Amino acid sequence: MEFQESIDEFLNYCLIDKGLSKNTYLSYKNDLEKYKNYLNKQNINQIYDIKTSDIISYIEYIQKKEHDEISSVARKLTSIKNYHAFLKKENIIDKNVAVGIKRPKLRKSIVKTLSTDDIDKLLDIKLNTPFDYRNKAMLELVYGTGLRVSELVSLTLNNLDFTNCIIRIIGKGNKERIIPLGEYSMYYLSQYLSIRNQLLKKDHCEAIFLNNHGQAITRQGFFKILKNLLREKGLNEDASPHTLRHSFATHLLNGGADLRSIQEMLGHSDISTTKIYTHVSDNKVTNDYNEYHPREKKDKGD
Repeated sequence: MEFQESIDEFLNYCLIDKGLSKNTYLSYKNDLEKYKNYLNKQNINQIYDIKTSDIISYIEYIQKKEHDEISSVARKLTSIKNYHAFLKKENIIDKNVAVGIKRPKLRKSIVKTLSTDDIDKLLDIKLNTPFDYRNKAMLELVYGTGLRVSELVSLTLNNLDFTNCIIRIIGKGNKERIIPLGEYSMYYLSQYLSIRNQLLKKDHCEAIFLNNHGQAITRQGFFKILKNLLREKGLNEDASPHTLRHSFATHLLNGGADLRSIQEMLGHSDISTTKIYTHVSDNKVTNDYNEYHPREKKDKGD
């Protein structure tokens, strides 16, 4: 099998059999294209000729020559390892030469969040124009549900269920999850929907949130709106759409929500991913200890 043909087979497997998202598919495609080009330059044109040392050389190359971040290197190696695992699984090759290569260790970093006071400032939007109503509804919804920005901009009316106060999301891996809609999210979403027609142009658009051209707002568009609001309100301009998602999860956890419930709402397949939010404040830990530990509940004079 030709090199490119094997990559195409793997990508089709990811898209059809595994049901991976389009973004993941494109990420794999880009990573493997660069991998193939590098090997071709080393006069390796057949998948059967690839050795473990060739993969290690490529990883060293992108680290030193391309100056890739560790997270980027780790992602590219994951793409390569999954590709070679597929080739072995389908008996296209006899041996998985990537199996023993360790991924670079990622530096653990505490997720960035906004405080509840900063969230209140950010969401304090005066409703004068249809765009104000749209922005208010979007931000309330992201903070109220923990949606990814890609999920937010893809929303249609079919995702909403006001009767049962829920929103249905098709997330990563085409998995459906159901998230409760809070009063604030529902109220401001209803207000926006009542004036949404003012943003529509001649062409019909299924997306809930529209830009000034009457088309679905893009991820870049939402990012720009958020940055402008952060600047306008004197808040940390380094905050991103994902910061709102992190804030949603962290504030829920600090308020006493169960980690499994947060995992479900965020759409994490593995709870270890959700555990990044367990960096609760010292006050929360201390208060929980004082309130729940049996020895602390007793009268000190007993």
